[in-house]
Amino acid sequence: MDFGLSEEQEDIVSVVREFTKKEFDIDYTRECDQEHKIPLELYKKAAENGFIGVHFPEEYGGQGLGIFENTLIVEELCRADSTLGTAAFIPKFASELILRFGDEEQKSKYLPKVASGEWVSSGMFTEPNHGTDIATSDTTAKKDDGNWIINGTKTFITNGESAYFGTTLAQTKEGAKHRGQSMIVVDDLQKNGGISITDVGVKLGIRCTSTCEVAFSDVAVPEENLVGQENRGFYQAMEFFDESRIEIGSQALGIAECAFDKAVDYIKEREQFGAKIGSFQATQFKIAEMATKIEAARSLLYRSAWNFDQGRIDPELTSMAKWYAGRVAVEIADEAIQLHGGYGYIADYDVERIYRDAKITEIYEGTKEAQKMVISNQILGKL
Repeated sequence: MDFGLSEEQEDIVSVVREFTKKEFDIDYTRECDQEHKIPLELYKKAAENGFIGVHFPEEYGGQGLGIFENTLIVEELCRADSTLGTAAFIPKFASELILRFGDEEQKSKYLPKVASGEWVSSGMFTEPNHGTDIATSDTTAKKDDGNWIINGTKTFITNGESAYFGTTLAQTKEGAKHRGQSMIVVDDLQKNGGISITDVGVKLGIRCTSTCEVAFSDVAVPEENLVGQENRGFYQAMEFFDESRIEIGSQALGIAECAFDKAVDYIKEREQFGAKIGSFQATQFKIAEMATKIEAARSLLYRSAWNFDQGRIDPELTSMAKWYAGRVAVEIADEAIQLHGGYGYIADYDVERIYRDAKITEIYEGTKEAQKMVISNQILGKL
């Protein structure tokens, strides 16, 4: 395997880097973080530059490229800034459910709107009483006169207060547990009178994104809003997670690089005891360890993305990539604070914010413990 980037891929990285230099402003970043602002205009600008849905086919507004190219974009956005980088790519979350499992009409309706930045997407899986266990669902969808009638509550829903549409996992066959769940897309989330959307409140990090509880009360959507096959929703979600975990791994890798870059810049300038602290051997050892962890995470993540583009779904590999990249993001951000000393603990130096943003990558799209369960189950099988 050769992970050397092609000329086209190098160009993608270069263009994203130029975009972030122009559009990412540190004062605005801090404002969004402290005031819980959602900079959707940044998402729209990213879309205008072709960064959103790069892996969508051209007929649906994309560029017909792969998960690897999407990985490069997300990594570079988050390397430039953990906060605005996340805000720039996350509004398209879960649109891949339509891409992978939707029919032609659904793809033509939703994907171009996402790729253009006009619509924000959402995926609704987690429930208050079940958390990581999406195999159990209290949310139901029952057929009635050509509609699905949806009742239930989803929580920790990314993009909840800004999404035009969301794909929800609901029980469509009573008593069948995960074998009776289906994916159903719900339009016009913000204006549907049967839907109540409540922000979860102040978060540790990624504060310029929306995270909500979404409650459905007799919400009627047309039967044709079923995504893929009826009662196959759980399996569709599992396949989607193999893709989305690569993306969140890319976010984590970029955040790790963001923290690392801040640390390197700081130790080259900061003096103690009459010398740059970067000249101290203890500091140099830390930098060596941080760089090695980042490179290991990148290798695992790139391999995972490349593998997916070859048409191979490998839950073990994608879970390894997501878990390790998340761990590295947290560890590198922690070391960046340590290298900054007391300055690292205050907001003006930003590494404390990067640390807060890093932690979510060990939690959403499956906790680090869930990733380890997937990995071990793939290795051991059923005992």
